[in-house]
Amino acid sequence: MKKIIATCLLAFLAITAQAQKFALLDMEYILKHIPAYERANEQLNQVSKKWQAEVEALNTEASTMYKNYQNEVVFLSQEQKKAKQEEIMNKEKEAADLKKKYFGPEGELFKKRESLMGPIQEEIYNVVKEISELRGYSLVIDRASDTGIIFGSPKIDISNEVLQKLGYTNN
Repeated sequence: MKKIIATCLLAFLAITAQAQKFALLDMEYILKHIPAYERANEQLNQVSKKWQAEVEALNTEASTMYKNYQNEVVFLSQEQKKAKQEEIMNKEKEAADLKKKYFGPEGELFKKRESLMGPIQEEIYNVVKEISELRGYSLVIDRASDTGIIFGSPKIDISNEVLQKLGYTNN
C-alpha cells in the first residue's frame, strides 16, 4: 500500500514539475558587468580599510599601554596598578566597541553596503521579476550561489537578457 501511494505521489510530482518553467541566472556574472557595482565595491573596500586602521590603532595603543605597564608594574603601588589596568581595559573596550560599531551585524559597514548595493540589487530583482512574468517562469535559480547545481542548460540561462534589460552589454 505504501509503495502504491509513494509511486502515485512521485508521478504526481513529476507531472507537476513538468508543468513548471524554470530559469537560471548567474548573479556574479551579472554584477561583474555592472560598473556601478564595481564602484560601490571599491568604495566599500576603501571605507573598510580606513575603519580597520582606526580599530587597529586603538588595539596597538592598548598593547603599548600593556607593555609599558608590564615594565613599570614592580614600581607601582596597588592603586596605580589598578588605575593602569582599568586604563588598559578601557582602551581595549574602546577598540572592541569601535569594531562592533563599524563591522557588527548592524554596523556602519552593513548600512553602507545596504545603501550602495541595495538599489543595484533591487533593479536586478525587478528585471528578473519582469522577465519571469513575461515568460511564465515559476522559479529562477542563481547558479552562482551554492545550490549544488551540477548542470544547467544555457538555453534556460537568462543572465544576458537581464544585462540587456538593465542597459549593459556582456562584453
